[in-house]
Amino acid sequence: MAKYSGKPVVVGKPIDEIYNKVSDLSSFQQRIDQLPEEAKSRLGDVRFTNDKIFINAPGVGEIAFAVVERNAPTFLRLSAENSPVPFNIRMNFAESGPSETKVQTDLDIEIPAMLRPLVGGKLQQAADKISEMFSNVFGAANV
Repeated sequence: MAKYSGKPVVVGKPIDEIYNKVSDLSSFQQRIDQLPEEAKSRLGDVRFTNDKIFINAPGVGEIAFAVVERNAPTFLRLSAENSPVPFNIRMNFAESGPSETKVQTDLDIEIPAMLRPLVGGKLQQAADKISEMFSNVFGAANV
């Protein structure tokens, strides 16, 4: 299993608030529904329920990421369903101050060693994008 860690980010929200928002994924769907059509089209076909993320990937079909493990308020793990390869997203939360949380995301994916040089860079970018998403979404004052 290969592991790709996103850049850790510190967001200006307490750990409990971050965990509660992330552990109920449906709040992301509400945010997407409020976006202008242009922004929605850039996101592509992504849907959220309270415990799953559905992504329609061209050439692969629909992949779901289901919450399979929770340890409030420090850990959340999602596992891919209908994916051509076993794939997990782990989100780790650590209190960084009274109203700050350090967020670290890891992608665990089962790919053959000989393919890692070919796809490793893209997977690292994906892990970093998840961190960037936390910074953008939870760094905002209206979260």
